[in-house]
Amino acid sequence: MRQEESGSGVGAVVLSFFLGGLVGAGVALLMAPRAGTETRQKIRDLAEDVKGKAEDYMGTAREKASSALEKGKEFVEKKKSLVTTAVEAGVEAYEREKGKVSESQ
Repeated sequence: MRQEESGSGVGAVVLSFFLGGLVGAGVALLMAPRAGTETRQKIRDLAEDVKGKAEDYMGTAREKASSALEKGKEFVEKKKSLVTTAVEAGVEAYEREKGKVSESQ
């Protein structure tokens, strides 16, 4: 569970970094001595670039989360099977010993 929390924390930091970069670049462009149409176009281009990168990052994060979830499910199923087998073996051993004790009395 802590890995998932850590992963989402890293994702939030990276997304915040991209959004902060967008805001900073937008402010820098607004402060630069250029024509209004040129500045607006630069802001649009930058916003599209950041949006594309954020979408790529989110897609990658979803794939990794999905993969981790599947691995977790497989791990749980394997361990569940081992525990079930161990419990069944324990019950059988108990029944055998119980039978031996009953026969000796």
